[in-house]
Amino acid sequence: MHPVTYQTEPSLTSDEFIDLLVRSTLAERRPVEDRERIEAMLRNADLILTARIEGRLAGVARAITDFVYCCYLSDLAVDESYQRQGIGKELMRHVAEAAGPQTKLILLAAPKAVDYYPRIGMVRHESCWVSG
Repeated sequence: MHPVTYQTEPSLTSDEFIDLLVRSTLAERRPVEDRERIEAMLRNADLILTARIEGRLAGVARAITDFVYCCYLSDLAVDESYQRQGIGKELMRHVAEAAGPQTKLILLAAPKAVDYYPRIGMVRHESCWVSG
């Protein structure tokens, strides 16, 4: 496997982001048909970290944080062809590092990823609520 390059990438384009969402299956639960909304999602994120292999976007983590207490990891997407190689876990490590040592990562798991998070050390929280 080729080396993976991880970096903070606040100027990630909506085209690359949408393409990766599709290649990761996360597009099923994101407004990829609404480019303006996707651009706002990227523009308003506090952290955008990417994983690239030979320049091609292989993974992305997009988060909203206060950098001292909580960090909502709103998107964690890895191209299906690169899954199960530790890229998602490494992106989460980079997000946690960038958000700060006292910050807790919080996320809502995609249905296909529910079993992934306990395997990498995350703890299920039973009292999450979302608006209807």
